[in-house]
Amino acid sequence: MTSLTERKNAAISRGVGMTTQIYAERAENSEIWDKEGKRYIDFAAGIAVVNTGHRHPKVIGAVRAQLDRFTHTCHQVVPYENYVALAERLNQLVPGDGPKKTAFYTTGAEAVENAVKIARHYTGRAGIIAFAGGFHGRTFLGMSLTGKVQPYKAGFGPMMNDVWHLPFPNPLHGVTADEALAALDRLFRADIDPSRVAAIIIEPVQGEGGFYEAPTGFIQRLREICDQYSILLIADEVQAGFARTGKLFAMEHHGVAADLTTMAKGLGGGLPISAVTGRAEVMDSPAPGGLGGTYAGNPLAVAAAHAVLDVIAEEDLCERATRLGQRLKQRLAGIADSVPEIVDIRGPGFMNAVEFNLAGTDKPNPDFANRVREEALKRGLILLTCGVHGNVIRFLAPLTIQDQVFDEALDILEAALRAARE
Repeated sequence: MTSLTERKNAAISRGVGMTTQIYAERAENSEIWDKEGKRYIDFAAGIAVVNTGHRHPKVIGAVRAQLDRFTHTCHQVVPYENYVALAERLNQLVPGDGPKKTAFYTTGAEAVENAVKIARHYTGRAGIIAFAGGFHGRTFLGMSLTGKVQPYKAGFGPMMNDVWHLPFPNPLHGVTADEALAALDRLFRADIDPSRVAAIIIEPVQGEGGFYEAPTGFIQRLREICDQYSILLIADEVQAGFARTGKLFAMEHHGVAADLTTMAKGLGGGLPISAVTGRAEVMDSPAPGGLGGTYAGNPLAVAAAHAVLDVIAEEDLCERATRLGQRLKQRLAGIADSVPEIVDIRGPGFMNAVEFNLAGTDKPNPDFANRVREEALKRGLILLTCGVHGNVIRFLAPLTIQDQVFDEALDILEAALRAARE
């Protein structure tokens, strides 16, 4: 009998990578069962998508109710009220004073691309500045903005022009905030006049790049520089948003607001939806028809998003994210002395990571990170690696994870760390 893996290899492009060979049969909150009935604790959450857990009853109920009404009309042809209402909610929730407006899309990459379109249209400029280690999608503009070659850019030919990269402040890897700002100054002096720059895009907490949090002072200085040169600041909150960092949006930690905010993942609770929310005058720059998409703001996903926002508020998931993250970091800190490969434990809220080097050196150790992931998987815990060097494990369990399941996961994690050293 042909295995599912053999069928996958025969039917699906090799370029669609898979972290595990688990084929999901069903899932509930923080747990997944595969085709053979084996149970796993999910510390990936579909890459920060099901922050409210797999199949949260409120999300499922909202989608079922919408199914009984209609599934698709294309908002640009026959609009619907819940799209308008969700935009109204995000306009109130996204950081920033003054009037805001929103447009919906389907994927995070679409949100990023449209934010860049809006920024270029509003400013009449072309240049976009992004950061090393940043991840902004797999489309050509997304790849161009992404500051990581393998596996996202390798072999795909020339990237889009007028995209410039700066070092991301990361003291662990020898880059201070002052050095990153000095690099921006050099860029303005040597390569692109600031009057040609439409936007600077930054993840307040880098996702795929390694869960590094931008320092508050750095974010605030970027805001000042953008204001000085009439450049728009874009906050990519695709992975960091919707309570993951202990705030609804990660920018709330820094006391300043972006001009445009991109979001996706956690917004839909498992259904595909993304959005750009920004200053009204900026969002209104493109002419009617300049923004949109056939599936953009799908009614089922919009209904799910309303439920997600309700659950975050009703279950106080921002506060729960902070408590879960504290417990995880304390557990890791408690065993760090016996696992000398650990060089850093970090992250706001429950957007946490642990980084590994070769013991006693500053050389990244991706092999150890992968061994920990594999040992955890053997024991029923799904983990993801990340980072430019692949030496980071990121923790993205649903914020609704049951306390007893979370305790079980921490025991498995400790066992996996110790087993990886044997």
